[in-house]
Order: sequence, then C-alpha cells, then structure tokens
Amino acid sequence: MAENAQNIEVLICTGTGGIASGSLKVAEAFEEEFKKHGIEAKVGKRCEVKKTGCRGLCANDVLVDIMVPGKEGVTYDFVTPELVPQIVEEHIVGGEPVPKKTAGAYYAKFLEKQHRTIFSRCGHIDAESIDDYIANHGFKGIKRAVTMKPEEVIEEVKKSGLRGRGGGGFPTGVKWSFAKGSPGELKYLICNADEGDPGAFMDRSLLEGDPYCIIEGMMVAAYAIGCTYGYVYVRAEYPLAIKRLQMAIDTCVERGILGDNCMGLGFKFNLRIKAGAGAFVCGEETALMASIEGHRGMSRPRPPFPAVRGLWGKPTNINNVETYANVTYILERGADWYASIGTEGTKGTKIFAVTGKVKHTGLVEVPAGVTMREVLYDVCGGILNNRKFKAVQAGGPSGGCLPVEAIDAQVDYDSLIKAGAMMGSGGLVVMDETTCMVDIARFFLTFTRRESCGKCIPCRIGLKIMLEILERICSGEGREGDIELLEDMAYDIKKSSLCGLGQTAPNPVLSTIRYFRHEYEAHIKEKECPAHACKSLLHFKVIDEACKKCGMCKRVCPVDAITWEKGEIAIIDQDKCTQCTSCYDACRFMAID
Repeated sequence: MAENAQNIEVLICTGTGGIASGSLKVAEAFEEEFKKHGIEAKVGKRCEVKKTGCRGLCANDVLVDIMVPGKEGVTYDFVTPELVPQIVEEHIVGGEPVPKKTAGAYYAKFLEKQHRTIFSRCGHIDAESIDDYIANHGFKGIKRAVTMKPEEVIEEVKKSGLRGRGGGGFPTGVKWSFAKGSPGELKYLICNADEGDPGAFMDRSLLEGDPYCIIEGMMVAAYAIGCTYGYVYVRAEYPLAIKRLQMAIDTCVERGILGDNCMGLGFKFNLRIKAGAGAFVCGEETALMASIEGHRGMSRPRPPFPAVRGLWGKPTNINNVETYANVTYILERGADWYASIGTEGTKGTKIFAVTGKVKHTGLVEVPAGVTMREVLYDVCGGILNNRKFKAVQAGGPSGGCLPVEAIDAQVDYDSLIKAGAMMGSGGLVVMDETTCMVDIARFFLTFTRRESCGKCIPCRIGLKIMLEILERICSGEGREGDIELLEDMAYDIKKSSLCGLGQTAPNPVLSTIRYFRHEYEAHIKEKECPAHACKSLLHFKVIDEACKKCGMCKRVCPVDAITWEKGEIAIIDQDKCTQCTSCYDACRFMAID
C-alpha cells in the first residue's frame, strides 16, 4: 500500500479467478452503493474502489479488503453483490466490520507462514495504474541498476543466488553473463510466459496483478547484457494477462520509460508481446524461439545455446516471469537481503499454485526451505474432507509424485530432486486416498504425449508405447513384466530425447513406480485398483456397518442406481451402476466399497 493514504479503499480481486467468481459485479455494487449513500459526504473521506490482481486465496473469491486510514485492513471472502449494501452500511458508514462475514483469523493463518515478496503488490495496487506502481517502490530497481556498470549488475544478481524459476534452476547471473559475453551488437531478451503445466497459474497472476514489475525486471536484464529489444511470449489462453501487459507497455512507451532513452537513464530498450498458440513444448526455449520466428514450435539440438545463437541467430537471454519479478526486488533491496532468505542452494522465495484435494487451493509464496507439510497443512489447511494425504505431484507433468514418507522434504531445488520430484515452475497437485497413482501416471503421460512436437523418435514413439502399457494396466489387462518394461523405456527416453519435454516426461511414471509399486502390482496381478478409481476394475457396494443412512449417495447418483429410504442402508443395483464413482466421492464416511 502507498504510504499516508487518506482515502478509504475497497480492494477487489479482479484477476481471472476473481472475475470468474463475479468480482466485476461486486465492484459495480460498491460503486452503486457509494452513489446511493453519498458516501463521501457521510464519512468525510473519498471512497475508492480499486481493482487489484490475485490475492492468492482463490478458493474463497470474491475477496474484498476494506482499508480505512488509521485502522487495520479487514478482509471479506465469498463476497457477493447482495452482501455489499451491508458492508457499506455497517463497516464503511458505521465503522464496525460485519460479524461472521470477514475472513479474520482464517485468512491470517493462510498468510502466517508465507513470505510475500514477489506477491507483495498483487492484491494491493491497481494492476492497470502506473502511478500506483511507482507509489509502491516501482522502478527503484532499474534506477539503482543504471548507477552501476552492467558487469556490476550481473555480479549483484550472481551474489543474490537467484536461480531461474522456470523449472531448471540455472543460476540467473551466470546465464546473463553468457549473453553479455557473446559478441555482436544486436541481442534479444525474452520473457517466457508460456505457462503450460496443468494447474499452474503463477505467471498469469503476476502478469495480471503486477505487470510493471515484469517490465522493470526485463529493463534491468536488458541494461545488464546490452540488449535493446525484448519479447514477452505469452500463451493466448491468457487474454487478461495480455491485455494488462499491453496496457502497461503502451503506458511505458507514452511516458518514455521504454524507448530510445529509457526514463532518461541513457539506454535503449523496446518491448513487445508475442502470443503463443498454446503448445506445451513452446515452454522449451528453442521451441519458443522458433515460434517467435514464425516457425512451428519444435526444439533444436544444443549447443549452440541461445546465449550464443538464439532468436534469429543472435545472442538471446531467456528467463521466465517469476525470475524477472525477483530481479526488481534484488536491485532495489540488494543481493545480501535476497540471499538472507531461503537455503544454501536455493535463495529467495518460491510461488506455488496449489490445486487438487486440498482445503484451500490458490497461490502461496513461501521461503525456500519450508517443508511440503508446512505448505499443504499449515498454509493450505490440510486435505479436503479430512481424508488421508497420499501424494503431491510437484513440478507439473515433468515432475514426480511425493508420498507421505517424503512430505517433510524441504521445498528447494536439490531436496525435491533427491526425493524424486522437482521444483518445476511451481505447480503442486495434491492427491488423497481416493487417487489411483497408476491412473495419475497415465494422466500426465497422456498430456505430455499429446504435447510432444514429434521431432525426435524417443519422445514421439516411446511415450506412445508407454501410454499404451499404462492404459492396459488401468483397464485390467496388465501383464507380468509391464512394470520393468516401463522403467527400461523411461530411462531410455530420458537419456535420448532431444529436449526437456521428452527428458522429463517419464518422471511421473518413475516416481509412482518408486513409491507406489504395490498399486501397479495390484492392477496387474490381482486385477484390482486399491484406490477404487479405475472404472474397469470397479464393483460398488455399501458397507453396512459404515453407512450413516444419510442418502447422499442416492442424491448424487446420475443413473438412479441406488435405492434408499430414510433411516435405511442404501443398496446399489449392480445392473444399473455405471462405475462413475459419484457415490464414492460424495460419501464422507467411506461407506462405499
């Protein structure tokens, strides 16, 4: 928040999640109530509705903060237009928060173990206002950077210990030094915002909630490596992110922040957006550059690396959205400050998109080194319906599944790799006891196989054969030796694929075999799915002693295959049952077997 704010501010989440939950209608309702009450005359202060970016607690949208000067802010969740008149009358006019409608201690618990640095402005500033950004320490990083030599800026980033947040974790300063040292006057800078992991939306939320921060981070990088032109490669499925980023770029050009003499600081840098068509493989840097050049997004062998021969054959530096966001804070506050956060091998914070069978889904930013247990239980509230935690998929389709035995692993690059997963871009998919790990491996392999560009044989053919084996196992037609065959193929594909997609695609299969081999064996030898998730292997019945006679199973059955009378145990008609699992998912008492 800007210091010494004299207005009453109503902060409303208008990221993609907030808008989907109805935040624009909530904003309109506040504006209408202010006009209706003549609110400024009543309270003696101007009331301003501020449309912000994502607050992180996406499961509780619409989130609204009431910020009254001289008082602590109050957060409301699940706000609807119908609730707005009560908030205005009792809180803004009357001065007392609406009881039982605030997030209160619950929201404080969500934030308690977080360390909000990159997200510090998201949810607090108007994402479309450059003045709001400047009032909240905006462009201080680039102003400090130009007082240093480019080589000194690179050393500052090296000293901070920042590693690329796009998945590989390569030291950012070292990467910049390669591009800086490459000969040639024309160099390119690229921001990789092609966020394709299922369940991941960290980059999207940063672009929607704090677009000027990404521009400033790229300006610092451009000054450091001697680059005059940059691209932000954004997937076209992010229309709001593209809209706000383009508005920010246009505003920066109008004000002379971007252009031939950036901010009057003596260097040139121009920036434009390239919208991608949604190919997952374009998250790989060589495929991404091919897409910008107008070619089909396909990887090429390395070396030469992009820092030597990249976009249109010129030296090119590529980092992702979160990496550039970190850069602005490093230059503003100093490398020593940044290096004081995190672990020896992973400095700073990391943003995670937590989805799946967890109580509070959304975005969290934690210091590197906290445990996975702290993220899932202390920050996100634990497992949905208080079921047992089974595994968490860390690192997206390229990562691995961590079981309950590994839940105390630290969240940093080295610890997660040791545990059989990876940091990746930051997606965490949480699974409970109802999840079949063989089916999860099949799901992620289906995704990577479909997204493969098909250029190299190991990825194109190998993933297809692995997927066919997994589909056989899930349908009850697995054979002796399938597990060993999957392992052999996985290692061969990892070693011989051309790019990162093929090299990491087998990871979910290898990690689920490593930790859940017994589930593979049950599918193959006993023709049973221990998690009761594979439909071809299911037969449903009610456990009499566990049934609470609530009738929930009958209410959710889509084919009326369940007979139930009040006070009686439910009965499933096996001839009508389609094995859809609706009754099993709905029963909180685990009375469906």
